[in-house]
Amino acid sequence: MSEKSSTTLSATVEKVIKPLSPREPEKAQIAVEGADHLYRELRIENTLTDENGNKVRLKQGAEVEVTIEADARATSPQE
Repeated sequence: MSEKSSTTLSATVEKVIKPLSPREPEKAQIAVEGADHLYRELRIENTLTDENGNKVRLKQGAEVEVTIEADARATSPQE
């Protein structure tokens, strides 16, 4: 199995967005620290799993971490 390169960034849940339709999932808007101003916000489905396998959701204001991983084949040395 190949090694993965990664970086982890601090982030904060800015707001929880309720769905317009009951069929759509709730979203969490996350602001990533250190990202460019216009690209710092992510919106993800607000469904996580805790250590016991239970479904949980993020609260507004929660501090989280965003990890980006890539296969070693998808990276090159930095000059």
